[in-house]
Amino acid sequence: MTPVQPSSSHPHHKARALPRGVPRPAKQLCSDCGLCDTYYIHYVREACAFLNQQFPQLEEQSHGRSRQLESDPEVYFGVHQGMVAARKRQPIAGAQWTGIVTTIATTMLTQGLVEGVVCVQNTETDRFQPQPILATTPAEILAARVNKPTLSPNLSVLEQVERSGLKRLLVIGVGCQIQALRSVQDRLGLEQLYVLGTPCVDNVNRAGLQRFLETTSRSPDTVVHYEFMQDFRVHFRHQDGCTETVPFFGLKTNQLKDVFAPSCMGCFDYVNGLADLVVGYMGAPFGWQWIVVRNPRGQAMLDLVLDQLETQPVDS
Repeated sequence: MTPVQPSSSHPHHKARALPRGVPRPAKQLCSDCGLCDTYYIHYVREACAFLNQQFPQLEEQSHGRSRQLESDPEVYFGVHQGMVAARKRQPIAGAQWTGIVTTIATTMLTQGLVEGVVCVQNTETDRFQPQPILATTPAEILAARVNKPTLSPNLSVLEQVERSGLKRLLVIGVGCQIQALRSVQDRLGLEQLYVLGTPCVDNVNRAGLQRFLETTSRSPDTVVHYEFMQDFRVHFRHQDGCTETVPFFGLKTNQLKDVFAPSCMGCFDYVNGLADLVVGYMGAPFGWQWIVVRNPRGQAMLDLVLDQLETQPVDS
């Protein structure tokens, strides 16, 4: 696809991205969503969730209504039209769970619903250092499987999105990233935007992650991914395929007090209330994931892969 040069008529094209390492407008509360790495920094005081909380307006914009405050499920979990627990019948090799997010993204791309997917690979030199990309092939999406439990500037690719000329886009991200995205989505030149969210809490910077691995795992250098699981243990998957488990009460919390990002300690949207579809594991049985359909776009996304899933009702 031939890159498109953006029109200079938009005021954000005159703005300059902040270099990496320079303090962001949200200062210590910055979640490094990536907006300030682009000329969309022009809108940061409006868009940044930690400078201007506009969740109710964006909820109405995203779903056509606000959450029903008289309904306990919506108070806690946000606008939704359905929830289910699910897992793939045939898991994707190397996936952190069974590969539901990866399958939805690749299916949307191969069926032409979208022309690109904003997702996160890792750098060539570090398996845990996030590398946001605009994926345009199934192989690029597959290379992004597995969570990166560190602050990730997903929105740093927004300039690339606008310049690419893509009109149909899927963005995968967490709540603070998605609020900033929703604030600027009408300025991206898109015809259709789909948002696949994951729940999120307690991210760390790369140095903090290393400290967690070194104080918790018996072999920090061979950990491929880990998860705080429903059995109240941290499950570490190692390069040789074995799983190491550490009870929550076994964590060396006295050495981990300052590793979590201040933005995450003040998380305002764990359940990713502005996404069309959310895939996580809160409220699901061991080994299953929790899926929340928030609007018809989200239902259409889930319907693409429903025949590949085992499902069961969510429990209290």
